[in-house]
Amino acid sequence: MAKGKNYKEFLFEDLKKDEEAAAYLDAALMDGEKEVFLLALRDVAEARLGGIAQLADKAGLNRESLYRTLSEKGNPELSSLEVVLDSLGLRLSIECKKASGF
Repeated sequence: MAKGKNYKEFLFEDLKKDEEAAAYLDAALMDGEKEVFLLALRDVAEARLGGIAQLADKAGLNRESLYRTLSEKGNPELSSLEVVLDSLGLRLSIECKKASGF
């Protein structure tokens, strides 16, 4: 019997697709916990580039600083987040809440 893929293998396979990566990060962001979003961002970096070190190279950022920024206690600045997302082929977007009343 062939050995099946584990969860991470399936996840990383899906995260290579632009729409899946965007939806994954969007869901993590809607969770409301910064740590969840940063973990999801690390998953996307692993799936698409092979990890944080490769992301740092592509983004032109310091590897150690990026590890700290994307850690559970990290607090990335908007400019850093934009560079990271751009390196992953993604961008930030704002949309209206449904029935916001404004």
